[in-house]
Amino acid sequence: MSNHDILEMDCVSDPEEQEADTQLGMVDEEVVYPEEFLPTYHSIKEGSTVAKAHQAEFNDKPDSLFFNDGVRRIDYILVYEDEEKKKEKEFEKRHTFQRRKTRREYFEASLMKMGMELEATRSVIDEKLMFVKIHMPWDMLCTYAEVLHIKVPIQPNDLSSRPSPWNFLSCITKKFYPDEELISKETEFFTAPFEKDRLEYFYIKDQDMFFTPSMRSRMAFYILSRAPYEIRGKTKKFGITKLLDGGVYKAAYPLHDCRFNVPSKEEGCPNERYLLYQEWAHPKSFYKMQPLDLIRKYYGEKIGIYFAWLGFYTIMLTLAAVVGLGCFIYGYKTQETSTWSKEVCDPDIGGQIVMCPQCDKDCKYWRLNSTCEASKKLCIFDNFGTLVFAVFMSIWVTLFLEFWKRYQAELEYEWDTVEFLEQEEPSRPEYEAKCIYERKNPVTGVKEKVPYTECGRCMRVSIGIGTVLFWILLILASIVAITVYRLAAFFAFSTRLRNEELEGLEPLKEYVTPQMATSVTASLISFVVIMILNILYERVAIWITDFELPRTKTDYENSLTLKMFLFQFVNYYSSCFYIAFAKGKAVGFPGQPVYLLGKYRNEECDPGGCLIELTTQLSIIMGGKAIWNNIQEVLLPWVKNVLFRYCKSMPSNSGLPRWEQDYQLQPISKLGLFYEYLEMVIQFGFVTLFVASFPLAPVLALVNNLFEIRVDAWKITTQFRRMVPEKAQHIGAWQPILQGVAILAVATNAMIIAFTSDMIPRLVYYWSFSVYPYGDSDNHTMAGYINSSLSIFNISDFPEQSRPLSSSYNMATCRYRDFRYPPGHYRQYEYNVRYWHVIAAKMAFIIVVEHVVYFTKFILSYVIPDVPYTVKEQIKREKYLTQVILHETNLKLVTKRMKPYREETTSSLQKLPPEELDLDF
Repeated sequence: MSNHDILEMDCVSDPEEQEADTQLGMVDEEVVYPEEFLPTYHSIKEGSTVAKAHQAEFNDKPDSLFFNDGVRRIDYILVYEDEEKKKEKEFEKRHTFQRRKTRREYFEASLMKMGMELEATRSVIDEKLMFVKIHMPWDMLCTYAEVLHIKVPIQPNDLSSRPSPWNFLSCITKKFYPDEELISKETEFFTAPFEKDRLEYFYIKDQDMFFTPSMRSRMAFYILSRAPYEIRGKTKKFGITKLLDGGVYKAAYPLHDCRFNVPSKEEGCPNERYLLYQEWAHPKSFYKMQPLDLIRKYYGEKIGIYFAWLGFYTIMLTLAAVVGLGCFIYGYKTQETSTWSKEVCDPDIGGQIVMCPQCDKDCKYWRLNSTCEASKKLCIFDNFGTLVFAVFMSIWVTLFLEFWKRYQAELEYEWDTVEFLEQEEPSRPEYEAKCIYERKNPVTGVKEKVPYTECGRCMRVSIGIGTVLFWILLILASIVAITVYRLAAFFAFSTRLRNEELEGLEPLKEYVTPQMATSVTASLISFVVIMILNILYERVAIWITDFELPRTKTDYENSLTLKMFLFQFVNYYSSCFYIAFAKGKAVGFPGQPVYLLGKYRNEECDPGGCLIELTTQLSIIMGGKAIWNNIQEVLLPWVKNVLFRYCKSMPSNSGLPRWEQDYQLQPISKLGLFYEYLEMVIQFGFVTLFVASFPLAPVLALVNNLFEIRVDAWKITTQFRRMVPEKAQHIGAWQPILQGVAILAVATNAMIIAFTSDMIPRLVYYWSFSVYPYGDSDNHTMAGYINSSLSIFNISDFPEQSRPLSSSYNMATCRYRDFRYPPGHYRQYEYNVRYWHVIAAKMAFIIVVEHVVYFTKFILSYVIPDVPYTVKEQIKREKYLTQVILHETNLKLVTKRMKPYREETTSSLQKLPPEELDLDF
């Protein structure tokens, strides 16, 4: 069977084979191999004798990265369990064991047929384990480097970089960079996509090191993902992923180049893993900049761009954290001098104001000064500095995104991903396996195979959208349930947490209020619900994305990213949006309260506002999320590795071969960096969307990220097997998500200041209602604000269903937070003129702030170019050199083809008589 055969689905199969496939979790797959797909691909005919990998004993060189001959480099490792060595040979498993062995032998024979070289070695400590070492010879590397459009050097970069104006600080900043003696700066090259026919034009100094280990393992994985392991009729099954899922192989991974804490003794080993640990992942290097070029070289561009983005984000957070900390200190210093806070705490003002109960019957009247400490704490977060900080953060987020684009453009050029187009990215094997329908490519006009019709694709997308919407509605239902809990809990706490019940808790007496107790417990419950729903939805999102069957891995990750972020956005932020924009906004007044579900009286804000509760919610979710993520990222991999070694009774790594040491490490998740990005983007949302209520959010994010960078570095360097290097031009779908969050952040912060904070009512009072004609003062002042912001209610107007059962105060009226006419007025309990002044001021504030900030963002986006001028120059220079090389090559090819014709013409002319050569032109 040739590599151009079109394979059809085998609809009829043997029942015994169906049972075995069910046990292995596999299904028949079909694929069409187009002409350009896998140039060296050859199928082994059915029934042919298959070649087996050469077996060799371990040569007692634990640091070796080569076959036993010391010449052929190991590009990939496959691990399987030898069925012949199994002690338990249950009858019902024999067929499964034989099936696995047959598939494995056929798969390895296919690899050798395609040009790979294999060598098998038995485990040193477990005789059941076999390690298959894979090597790609030079011709095969050249073929697949061309298939994957790998860019390689053509000549050294001859454009001198401009000297930095900050060179005089190099003696100081040098301490914050990796040791140049260990990690030296690499020579910069102009590069071009590799082509076998133009080999002489590439900068090949050492053929063995021309393709880096990361390039070699990337090409090896490409082949392993497409090599067949079974052919039945015209149906082909292929791919290492299916073999791993079915238990045929235990693991498949590229090798680390040495131990992380000890340099390799092997001659010529670069020891890049050791250098990364010493200068990047080790705790002692926490203050140093990241060696991004070495990270990219060792782990690939996708890992490198993540750490570049995380490092840049952390550096930018430093400025936001300094300003936020200054805002917090300003609020802390002014809490004792705040006029309205003093009035709340004053025994002659707040101590004389009796507030109406905030729930029906069992709730009691209470004095305003019981919230004295809460009002002081509110001053820390609700002050004029917060307004300035919210505007600053709106500008900061624009600068962050614009400067990141510039930095990303520099990395794209330096890392050869400028022309990394989606068309160059190969299709996923799972996609190729389902291609049974034909369509005309709208770009090339060539017929191609696709896995679904237009109707089928529409159905898949519709099912995916419907499932996502269902889970979002489930989250909203959980938010409603937590809201009901808030109402019921506040009723319970209101009857128990008054002063007389807290006589034994004098230090906490001022802090343990019904509002605070409700807020803290509801926030904790909300956090637990968020974590549970995250675990459940993660599996659903992966299932939906698998069902949609995206073509490339980038498409797959972008689709999953959008689904997960929409869910996480609603899951993490919905409770914050409720507190900020819904709680306390529709409560009516004591004589006519508003009820939820006709039963639960809507929750009211503290007299100081809901801002302090929003701050509590944010701090609990941000702190809890950071702690939980660190436990998952650090503790779990370490515990798994320790238990694995303990259960297997494995000795010290010092005497084990390199491949066996790596096998003991944790495998990398199929989604790779997805969860790392998701964690940081959710944090970015907390830092930007609600920063007006919590100026310390950038500080907490900065501290977390300083640990996050080193924790992620330590984790992938010491606890996980080496990742398969992947190309990436940018951070993918996360870029537009960050831009969307940045745009939304302007609106949310403006609305928090307008509707959640008490800033606008205080400003309206200060500039309008404290002086004539509404006030008695001759000068603008905040004196009298508290009394002015509380309306009066006649307790005789309580309806029977909400009238308090008892009262310890002898009074005829109580106060509540609102702007309504007093009892006895001809429009009693209706909104007064001040209410409309405040509403108008809030709307004007939102409109003015949004327009000013959005205009500033637009100007900054226009002024700051996305690609630096120097990078544009280098890109043009590289394109010019590539065109010159192509032109020269084409000239040589034309000359070479014309040479026989020219020689033949010359020979013919020489044979002609002289008189015939006398041509009249």
